[in-house]
Amino acid sequence: MTAAGVHAPPAGAPPAPPARPALGMPRLVWLHLRSRRVPIAAGLLTGLAAVLWSSLHWHWNIAGGPAMALLTPLCVQVGAAAVIAVTTYGPFGDQEKTTGQWLPWLRLGAAAALTLAAIGLLSLGALAGSLPLGDLAMARNVAGVTGVGLLSAVVLGGALAWVGPMAYLLVAETTIPSTWQPSWVWLAHPWWDTDTRLWAAAVCAAGLAAMTVFGPRATTRD
Repeated sequence: MTAAGVHAPPAGAPPAPPARPALGMPRLVWLHLRSRRVPIAAGLLTGLAAVLWSSLHWHWNIAGGPAMALLTPLCVQVGAAAVIAVTTYGPFGDQEKTTGQWLPWLRLGAAAALTLAAIGLLSLGALAGSLPLGDLAMARNVAGVTGVGLLSAVVLGGALAWVGPMAYLLVAETTIPSTWQPSWVWLAHPWWDTDTRLWAAAVCAAGLAAMTVFGPRATTRD
């Protein structure tokens, strides 16, 4: 008796399926972006840039004086941050966390790329006129409120990540008409205010770090 043929499949058994090739990095990145609906988010950001362009070109205003005229650009900026934050929602939940070794870096790259894209698109929209607080204030606002949204995603889940930016906008609205505006409410401050830039940068960095390390919370809805 010999051991020949021990590893051969029994007669009539179906052949073993071929091994699937490993995903290349470009395809992995594309699948991650599609699962987060990033192409749709890019379209929404483009639409918000168009709204900003229209508001500046046709001089949209809100009754209540010059201070209230800030609201339209601020709503666009916060809306862009909310769109970015919601893209952290993924359909696969904990399964994805246990199988994807590149997942933390994909989360970081997607959030950072969308933030830069939002700033770039809104800068193009701002070419129709001049923003009340300046273009640099717009970049500060988008980056800082995106950080708020990412932190909200970590705490509440990606599907509810818009809650943080919207709540922050409501807080900012209460301080716009008043003479006292704390530095941590950077939306209402001009771009040259150093303290507000530090606050926004710190919150943005904290949001990116938390999203990279922890990811969005897996809620029952997820």
